[in-house]
Amino acid sequence: MTIWFISDTHFDHENILKFKRDDGSPVRDFISVVEMNETIIARWNEHIRPSDHVYHLGDVTMARGKAWKHIDTIMSRLNGHRRIVLGNHDQLNSEWYFRQFEKVVSYRVLDDLLFSHIPVHTDSLGRFKVNVHGHTHTRPVLLSPHHPDPRYINVCVEQTNYTPVSLEALKANLPHS
Repeated sequence: MTIWFISDTHFDHENILKFKRDDGSPVRDFISVVEMNETIIARWNEHIRPSDHVYHLGDVTMARGKAWKHIDTIMSRLNGHRRIVLGNHDQLNSEWYFRQFEKVVSYRVLDDLLFSHIPVHTDSLGRFKVNVHGHTHTRPVLLSPHHPDPRYINVCVEQTNYTPVSLEALKANLPHS
């Protein structure tokens, strides 16, 4: 059993395909939301076995109203035992999250790593070596202008080639104390 992390899938979020990076290039370079969804599903299932545990660090979808039923179909196609750290856009009713995920939490701690949706303030890192997070998509947490803070690891799909990241890979790439 392997533990995996992914964030900000934004399944069925058409508008995210219009988001731009600072240089004007697309944040997500897909021709359609269907292509985006299918890419994320394929890369998820290429790595995650049915026995693996997957922590989604928030913002599963922007679906509202009856559109959540399509998200049920997407979720049924994803391998693994799913858990969620709720994100700021996870606004479907709570029953939906408890149906789709074995655990629903606001943060998680594993092996002195703090997992959250939104990066925690540096003063709140405390004993934690690293904050693994989502939310910021293409923007790193900075120590100073143009200098990413190595204590923050962004697992938004845009940072991971739309592929989950294993706990082992995260630990292997920790900054040295």
